[in-house]
Amino acid sequence: MRSYSTTPAVGPILRGVIVSRAVTDNLARASWIRRMFEEGARLKQERGAEKVFDFTLGNPEIEPPPAVLAAARRVLDSPEPHRHAYMPNAGHVAVRAAVAKRLRAATGLPYTAGHVLMTVGAGAALNTVLKALLDPGDEVLTVAPFFAEYVFYAENHGGRLVVVPPKADLTPDVGKLEAAITPRTRAILVNSPNNPSGVIYPASAFVEIEAMLARAARPIVLVSDEPYRALVFDDVVVPEVPPLVTRSIVATSWSKSLAIPGERIGYLALSPRMPEAAELFEACTFTSRVLGFVNAPALWQWVVAEVGDQVIDVAPYREKRDLMYEGLTRIGYQCVKPQGAFYVFPRTPIDDDVAFVRLLAEEGVLTVPGSGFGMPGHIRISLTVERETVVRGLPGFERAFRKARGGG
Repeated sequence: MRSYSTTPAVGPILRGVIVSRAVTDNLARASWIRRMFEEGARLKQERGAEKVFDFTLGNPEIEPPPAVLAAARRVLDSPEPHRHAYMPNAGHVAVRAAVAKRLRAATGLPYTAGHVLMTVGAGAALNTVLKALLDPGDEVLTVAPFFAEYVFYAENHGGRLVVVPPKADLTPDVGKLEAAITPRTRAILVNSPNNPSGVIYPASAFVEIEAMLARAARPIVLVSDEPYRALVFDDVVVPEVPPLVTRSIVATSWSKSLAIPGERIGYLALSPRMPEAAELFEACTFTSRVLGFVNAPALWQWVVAEVGDQVIDVAPYREKRDLMYEGLTRIGYQCVKPQGAFYVFPRTPIDDDVAFVRLLAEEGVLTVPGSGFGMPGHIRISLTVERETVVRGLPGFERAFRKARGGG
């Protein structure tokens, strides 16, 4: 009988070496929201929850529209067999056809089910397409401020995120984008309405990007990340990107428009104008599978096919936007007025945004430094809170501002 030793063969195991160096480094970079959550828990225990105002998490506090919940119940109660079985990698053909019909109506372009892949939210959509596009060392350009996970999404697939400064109004500076293009540039990733600024990129920016891409030495695709498209204020119109940019891909989800972020349902839409659309569709059906997503949740595919055009009432977010923006600017903060999403992104009264976040925390106000979004000297304020939290939190913003300016 063979005997087995229970002692290590190569000496003692060192603590911490089981996790890759890349992930260890990324954990340190990605921990701001987690740190502020932990700080909030500490402050609530120390001071009482009613004295702490947490503006860190972008987690919708409202419930989905009744029609969405009713549709989910109908799917669950349906006697039709195999509603919850495996389906084609790209998702149920009937669901993709329903999404394509909406895209045809919105864009005037001939979308079909063969241009749409159902995904496990917008994050999976972005990872699916980046894996299909990137070879090791390839570059993805984005415009600051940007959703912090973009860095890690690019690195997941051997790529590198290149951050390009925006114009003063936080819209793309296309001249700087063009200057950042290298032979390794494969994609440009934009987010409008933007997290964290709430800014909507104008149609003119995409017209300039189309002209820029036409001058590029090799094909570069524009990936438009649009989970906040339906959350807009003041009758501002979010441009449809595919009619403006030939090689364009839309990644989106229903997380914000239907207030169902935990259900993880979204899609990729490859523009019919893209010469490589069929080739990229095939590649993405493969990458979605090998990344482990396999299929978007069947239940929620059927739900969004039926009621995916529903939208939550954005009026409460508009009211909180107005309260926060007007309150901050009255205090003296400089801020581009958000046109959509549910964030405000003011400049900090001192250059060190991390130090200012600490000043706010002393006042019981929790925010996230702009450094985490590629734009130091700012803070992100999430409006997924009760209206009363905004009202009661503003005095803390004012006290921290005065302290930072030396006013005691």
